[in-house]
Amino acid sequence: QVQLVESGGGLVQPGGSLRLSCAASGSIPSTYVMGWYRQAPGMQRELVATIRSGGITNYADSVKGRFTISRDNAKNTVYLQMNSLKPEDTAVYYCNARGVVSNKWGQGTQVTVSS
Repeated sequence: QVQLVESGGGLVQPGGSLRLSCAASGSIPSTYVMGWYRQAPGMQRELVATIRSGGITNYADSVKGRFTISRDNAKNTVYLQMNSLKPEDTAVYYCNARGVVSNKWGQGTQVTVSS
């Protein structure tokens, strides 16, 4: 059974950058939609970005132009490059792998943007 493990979170000042990684323990079919979601305290989990076959990406309006999702199929890894971070980006960030009949989540990684 494939497991997803996120890394790269931490504390960063406003305007700073972080790169999150999501490593799969096994091969993820290229047809799966890979995504990053986040959940702030007291809030619902929300979509940040997704990437699917052919490199087609989708972003939440709040992160467009600042975040970039990418995927390395050979390494079974998905990345989220986050630039120009704002305090409102503070949340636990979760990796997701979604197929036709499968929907897997990682354990999450904390991102805190604060001076």
